[in-house]
Amino acid sequence: MKLVIIYILAFVGGVFLAIQAGFNTQLGSIIKQPLLAVISTSIASAFFGCILILFVGKETIQLNTFQQVPWYLWFIGGLFSTVGITLYFYTIPKLGISKMITFGLCGQLIFSVIAGKFGWLNLPIEPITTKRLIGVFSMIIGIILMNTK
Repeated sequence: MKLVIIYILAFVGGVFLAIQAGFNTQLGSIIKQPLLAVISTSIASAFFGCILILFVGKETIQLNTFQQVPWYLWFIGGLFSTVGITLYFYTIPKLGISKMITFGLCGQLIFSVIAGKFGWLNLPIEPITTKRLIGVFSMIIGIILMNTK
């Protein structure tokens, strides 16, 4: 797949996550339970994921594949997702979606640079370069500009 298409898909994925955060923030605010909104999101995600697997799944997963996966990998992503999304739903009504998204993206960016540098989470090692540091500082300056009057 061409790299441009992958960039576009990544961009659209970010837009979809912002839209999802907006809708689920409404749900969490109405029911006064951000965590219940996360549960709703998780159930809906599992449902739609199963539908997608039925239509676009190319091959089945073999039983021995399940046994090769460490037990914690089946759950730890869900833990971080639940906490992260709950924090999004909790902070959006207090900060507004643009502030929350900018701070959230900044956290993701800084963590990804550090995690890439050290190869955390079994990621490929990516050195911290001057260009990357300029990018991080540009993001921080952008956050300051977006969040000041």
